[in-house]
Amino acid sequence: MQFYSLNDPNHRTSFKNAVVSGISPDKGLYFPEHITPLEPDFFENIEALSNHEIAFRAIHQFVQEDIPDHILKEIIANTLDFDFPVFDLEGNVATLELFHGPTMAFKDVGARFMANCLGYFSQGEKQEVTVLVATSGDTGGAVANGFLGVEGVHVVILYPSGKVSDIQEKQLTTLGQNIEAMEVDGTFDDCQRMVKTAFLDQEITQHRKLTSANSINVARWLPQLFYFLFAYKQAKSKGKDIVFSVPSGNFGNICAGMVAQKLGMPVKHFVASTNVNDVVPKYMEQGVYEPMPSVATISNAMDVGDPSNFVRIRHLYQDDLDALRENLSSYSFTDSITRNAMKEVYSNSGYVMDPHGAVGYLGLKAYQKSHPDTFGIFLETAHPVKFLNVVEETLDVQLEIPSQIQKIMGKEKKSMPIRSYAELKTFLLQ
Repeated sequence: MQFYSLNDPNHRTSFKNAVVSGISPDKGLYFPEHITPLEPDFFENIEALSNHEIAFRAIHQFVQEDIPDHILKEIIANTLDFDFPVFDLEGNVATLELFHGPTMAFKDVGARFMANCLGYFSQGEKQEVTVLVATSGDTGGAVANGFLGVEGVHVVILYPSGKVSDIQEKQLTTLGQNIEAMEVDGTFDDCQRMVKTAFLDQEITQHRKLTSANSINVARWLPQLFYFLFAYKQAKSKGKDIVFSVPSGNFGNICAGMVAQKLGMPVKHFVASTNVNDVVPKYMEQGVYEPMPSVATISNAMDVGDPSNFVRIRHLYQDDLDALRENLSSYSFTDSITRNAMKEVYSNSGYVMDPHGAVGYLGLKAYQKSHPDTFGIFLETAHPVKFLNVVEETLDVQLEIPSQIQKIMGKEKKSMPIRSYAELKTFLLQ
């Protein structure tokens, strides 16, 4: 299996090189040269398979030339040691809880898988790899936790000052060891722009071996297809058309779900649910893609004005907007509507949604207005405690702090404030 650049399909490389380099030299994202559907019996008998078996068979074709089967099984075992329950909420609505991992966010899966891959690829290498990553919230904590102590890997995380939650900030600034946090005076888009610029700066790349742990990296992006399959396994017995609603910021998560569909997973439709950063909903409606400066919201992990992975989604459908519309709908929601949904669900069922999950719920309900007989699963991408102030203020409740969070709250924050790309470059050239 080769991976090619979406800017130039003639530029091809191995899975290993795609992971280690992060992005193609021509600035393009890497994409697998083919997606071969799994055998029909895989889905017919999926209830009989363990999550580890499902993950192994789903990811095998993409990595088999670079990772031996026994190593891949170890990587999967190290990645998937927590649950992915589908919780029935109301009628034809359920939520897939993705917050039972070490940092209580869906990104634990991709970050751990990539960390294990990079750790394997780094064995025997003389030059240290620097993982350079921008975060709008949960990526930073998941990457920091996943890569902590991995030999031969140094992690540099850029995050926007004052625009991540207190708990998110603690998760990426308190670990030390091989983890370095840089607090950027700006937005997530500014952080992401700095990271992309560094990858193209030859002075830096000649000095350091850089890779990224954002969902632009194939090893962070692809394993997210696992939990869509786990959800299908649990919902199959409902006997209805399944719809996934995914809170979407950089669009890597929903794109991975669409890859699971290309592997043969029976799913009727996807819903990309966004906050007021509505570049994709506007594109789906008008057919014009116009990036915009990101706007701060209570669902900060989705505050993205130019989602990197949407180019992969367009490529999946050969840039055919009509074909894409058959498989994807997209809706945007304001903070006030999001808060109202959190209140309504809590009042009706006692279930506490985080603001991102609430946006996913809203998108699902919007789709089901015209498709009432579908069984909808919205992704609850982070534990509500990750957005403690917003949730407690909105619902007038006091959340119990899980042990994963308690152990970091008393630790000292350590970050390096920067204002410009020049400061980042100076640091990376040290």
